[in-house]
Amino acid sequence: MRPSTNDYGAFYQTYINYTTSANLLQLLNESLFEITSFIAAVPESKASYAYAEGKWTLKELLQHCIDTERIMTYRALSIARGDKQSLPGFDENAYSAASNANTRPWDDLVEEMLLVRKTTILLFKSFTEGQLQQRGLANNHAINCNALGYITVGHFKHHERIVKERYL
Repeated sequence: MRPSTNDYGAFYQTYINYTTSANLLQLLNESLFEITSFIAAVPESKASYAYAEGKWTLKELLQHCIDTERIMTYRALSIARGDKQSLPGFDENAYSAASNANTRPWDDLVEEMLLVRKTTILLFKSFTEGQLQQRGLANNHAINCNALGYITVGHFKHHERIVKERYL
C-alpha cells in the first residue's frame, strides 16, 4: 500500500508525490527500467557539467542519488530489524564535497547506481508485510520501511526532473 502521511515526515512529501503505484515492489522494479533508460539518454560529455556556479555536476548529482539510496535502505534495514534508536541524518552538501565524484568515470557511477537500485529491490523484496509497516526514527522523525521505499524511488525521480530541466 502507498504510505499514509502518518508514515513519514512532511519533508518527504515531495518525493512521495513523484510515485503513483500502490505496489512498492512493482514501483521499484519499474524504476530500475526508468533509471536505465534515463541515464542512457544522458550524454557522457555532460557528466562534468553544472548548470550554475556552486551547483553540483551531473557526476556529483548521481553520486548524491547513490549515497541517498544507500542511506535510505540502511534506515529501512535497521527499522525492519527492530532498531529503536534514532538513525542519523546527513548533510548532502558535505557528503558531495567528500565524494570525489568528479574524479570518477561516468560509466562507473552509472553502473554503481544501477547495482544499488538492484540491491534496493532485493532488500525490499525480502521484507515481510510486518517489516514494511515497522516504524522507527530517522533524524528524530517517525518513519516506516514502506515509506522509505517510496521515498527512495521519488528521490531519484525528483533529481531526474532537475536534470531534464536544468542540465540537458
